[in-house]
Amino acid sequence: MNSLGIEQFPDYKVPGVQHVDFNPYESNGGSVVAIAGDDFVVIAADTRLSSGYTIHSRDQNKLFPMSSQTVLGSTGCWCDTLSLTGLVKLRMQMYEHTHLKTMTTDAVAQMLSIIMYNRRFFPYYVSNILAGLDKDGKGVVYSYDPIGHCERATYRAGGTAGALLQPVLDNQIGYKNQNLPADQLPPLTKERAVAVASDTFISAAERDIYTGDSVLINVITKDGIEERTLQLRKD
Repeated sequence: MNSLGIEQFPDYKVPGVQHVDFNPYESNGGSVVAIAGDDFVVIAADTRLSSGYTIHSRDQNKLFPMSSQTVLGSTGCWCDTLSLTGLVKLRMQMYEHTHLKTMTTDAVAQMLSIIMYNRRFFPYYVSNILAGLDKDGKGVVYSYDPIGHCERATYRAGGTAGALLQPVLDNQIGYKNQNLPADQLPPLTKERAVAVASDTFISAAERDIYTGDSVLINVITKDGIEERTLQLRKD
């Protein structure tokens, strides 16, 4: 007991006293890849939903269509993913009923950034990649950090295997550190984008235990969204 009459607890454990830590976040794994072309965009995500060494689901879709030309890929804490995507869909419905038109991909990207920044003191524990067509019909990809910083790109990877997926995209799509003339670069077609996205997930599934089972691929064009599926290893 000190001079103020306040009893000091010792540093060693006291019988009957228990300290419990509370962590509001849980990482449920998953990865997302998006590649934009001249008149299309490809976005893909795996379907494994896990926690530690426990697999909760092998068939969980992590791609959320916002409109006929916009898809949001979201991984991380699954409860935060559902909360965030539900709020975005609600805001888009409110916009459509008020203005009698569908929100553009660029507008959705800005709105998502604002929503996430509003929660900057208790952020959504998610990794978001937004893909779609802009007002000119060109493919665009937006990536985010946990507090809403938005960056427009032509290709991006995120999630638990993001560090494994991004170098493959840099090499195959961005042609980093390759001394090739511009006229010798192969054109980026839909089939090539799908093939590269598929190869990145096949490679990542060999190294990341939180990525696997299968990959859902959405190909977005002016005609709508085409869905494809690729099977990955199940272990």
